[in-house]
Formats: sequence, C-alpha cells, structure tokens
Amino acid sequence: MKWLNEEEQRTWRAFGMAIRLFNDRIERELLSEAGMPPTYYELLVLLSEAPERTLRMSELARATRSKPSRISHAVNKLEEAGWVRREHFAGDRRGWLAVLTDEGMAALELAAPRHLESVRANLIDLLTPEQIRQLGDISRTLLAHLDQ
Repeated sequence: MKWLNEEEQRTWRAFGMAIRLFNDRIERELLSEAGMPPTYYELLVLLSEAPERTLRMSELARATRSKPSRISHAVNKLEEAGWVRREHFAGDRRGWLAVLTDEGMAALELAAPRHLESVRANLIDLLTPEQIRQLGDISRTLLAHLDQ
C-alpha cells in the first residue's frame, strides 16, 4: 500500500473539510432562506429545465444518482408543499411523472437568487479565473472516474 505523503495528506484533509463545510453552508442557507434542502432545490431545477417542466421519476433518480425510493420520498415532500404533482405516464401504467407546478416554479425563482449569492460568496468569488478553470478541470476528472 502506498501511503499519502505529507503534501497529499494535507491536500486530502483540506479538500474533505472544505467540501463538508461548503455543503453544510449551502444547506443551512437554503433551509433558512428558502425553506428547502439542497436535494429539493436540485429536483426543482431539473424539473424547471425539462420540457413541459416534467420528468419521469426514473429520470430524476438517474439524474441525481439517487435510489428511486429516495426520489419518491422527496417528491412526496414536494407534493405536500404544492411544488410538484405526480401524474401517470401515458405509455406505462407503472411509470410516474413528476411535474413542476406554478407554485414550485415560484418557490424556485425565489430560492435561486439567494442560492446563487451563496455559491458566489462561498466559492466562485473566492477564486481567481485560473483557479475556477482548474477547479472545473479537476471536477470533470473526478466525475469521469466516479460517475461510472
């Protein structure tokens, strides 16, 4: 086994802590300012970008790399809030669609500027343009390896 050298260890620990603190901050701010966790925000964004603001539940699970049961639970909560409704998929009696409601779109439009401010303040505006490019390169490399 090849152990991490001192620089690799410092980098690994700093990366891990930075990701945890960043995610905690984003979650805290979305919950306090928009009343939704990041998972719900992500689902609303995906639906807002889909044709007719509609996606199959299985597509939502695939897009978020989540188990169908987790997506079903989240969509239940979004339905309770009035932000999403479920409809049967016409071509498949077992299939369900998630549809972003007007209320859900309004909630997303209210949350988006605040979320953007948080992403800017806690990531983008702290980095130089070169660091942003490097972070993009690093992120795409990690995604290509991990998203298999």
